[in-house]
Amino acid sequence: MAKKDAAASGSDLSTAANIAKDLGVSDGKVKKAIAELKLAPDAKKGVCCYYGPAAKKKIAAALK
Repeated sequence: MAKKDAAASGSDLSTAANIAKDLGVSDGKVKKAIAELKLAPDAKKGVCCYYGPAAKKKIAAALK
């Protein structure tokens, strides 16, 4: 059986709200940082945007 890639399974992807919770800041600050950095979501499901670890690091750096 082939091993599934972690990125393909979506296990390492987070929504803006989950990133905010992990960083201990408001959703609005994270969404504003995403807009300022012009980050594209790594995946979309319906209207939800999911961001990977690289985007999370960029967002955390922008909020410091």
